[in-house]
Amino acid sequence: MYTELYEKSGSDIIRELGRRYSDYRKRMGYTQKEVAGKSGLSVFTVSSFENGSSTGITLASLVKLLRAIDSLDEIEKLLPQLPESPLALFRKRSKQ
Repeated sequence: MYTELYEKSGSDIIRELGRRYSDYRKRMGYTQKEVAGKSGLSVFTVSSFENGSSTGITLASLVKLLRAIDSLDEIEKLLPQLPESPLALFRKRSKQ
């Protein structure tokens, strides 16, 4: 699966995210119009993202879309905060 992801283009990945977003939105019972209203984006933007015709979505728009379907906490999974490195921990303990 990891290798498959790296074989996809950025546009392919964004199209897949749009399809998944559509599934999440529908499962949560929101229409595209409701998401547009909650996010401050146009229905055209929501529709274009979901159907894969717009692969140039900005990160700011993605954040707005996730917030609109109450899934903003999922953004943490993109780049989780790293634990402190062993070297940094060692240096802290050495100073004490």
